[in-house]
Amino acid sequence: MRRPLVVIAALLLALTAAGCGSSGSSATGGVPGSSMKAKVVRVTFSGDSVTPNGERVDVSAGQPVELEVTADAPGEIHVHSSPEQELAYATGTSTIHLDPIEQPGIVEVESHSLEKTIVQLEVR
Repeated sequence: MRRPLVVIAALLLALTAAGCGSSGSSATGGVPGSSMKAKVVRVTFSGDSVTPNGERVDVSAGQPVELEVTADAPGEIHVHSSPEQELAYATGTSTIHLDPIEQPGIVEVESHSLEKTIVQLEVR
């Protein structure tokens, strides 16, 4: 009689654990567990130029940020956040997910190879 209770308890435990590991909502376009909608910044690399070029973008602290990158050559983006982030992109179109930035202030997103600031994230 105890065996069915053990099996039921094990199944309930497995279901509970699976619920804790949910991956968040893809409808928000954000990171798992976040209810904030992702801020999407479209970035284009063409030769020695990048668009946008140093513009400010408002984001909320903890808000997911995605860079939709279109590039004619592979490269790397450097995010001056804490901790700093170095993110590679390929030729063609890539989506880069930045780690959430919690500290308010200005965070520069740069291309070191082009020596240009792509955007300044104004975190509030």
